[in-house]
Amino acid sequence: MAGHSKWKNIQKRKNAQDSKRGKIFMKLAKEIYVAAKTAGTDPESNASLRLVIDKAKQSNMPNDNIERAIKKADGSKDNNSYEEITYEGYGPSGVAVMVKCLTDNKNRTATNVRTAFNKNGGSLGESGCVAYMFERKGYLAIERKGLNVDEDELMLEVIEAGAEELETSDESFEIYTEAEQFEQVKHTLEKNEYSLDSAEITMIPQTYTEVDEADSEKVEKLIDVLEDDDDVQEVYHNMEN
Repeated sequence: MAGHSKWKNIQKRKNAQDSKRGKIFMKLAKEIYVAAKTAGTDPESNASLRLVIDKAKQSNMPNDNIERAIKKADGSKDNNSYEEITYEGYGPSGVAVMVKCLTDNKNRTATNVRTAFNKNGGSLGESGCVAYMFERKGYLAIERKGLNVDEDELMLEVIEAGAEELETSDESFEIYTEAEQFEQVKHTLEKNEYSLDSAEITMIPQTYTEVDEADSEKVEKLIDVLEDDDDVQEVYHNMEN
């Protein structure tokens, strides 16, 4: 992880959200619905729901939309049955790509994902072909702009809370945790009144692939096409920043 900033990808994603806000809210509503339908509508006792609500708030999803998705799951008698599927493959220059989907039609989703890879210089692979290159981790980011904090003090706080690593740059503090320690570290930071610019359980690459400018643009196009699909919730890749 050291030396590789997820922050840049987070900021790029946020800058692109305005034009896709309606689609993002729709995907988040589906994720909230599934989490609430699966394990209950109380975020205090449903960690998955709590995580996706936090994710929705970071994307500035209105509270009314969040509550509507939860109420829809509460006592709902509809026959919607969503399944979580992860597809794996390679983009241009052999960049590893994982695509997390939530779908009620596996055939449609598989066709769309395969087409996206094929039309954008990539290839869909077998299950497990790139998963070993990623680790499931907690990730938290604090923007440094306007923040007056002692770096050593913050390091001590997050390590004592259970974090694995703190990376610093001129723009941000980036904190990595084991997935099981994520909530504890997040709670500690919020308790100490740090404003989190990002907080999520994600897939972090163990190694990164360097690409030239031309292939970098092709990989970005592949990611954009995948993220534009209604069934795709997240796209992870190991392209060097």
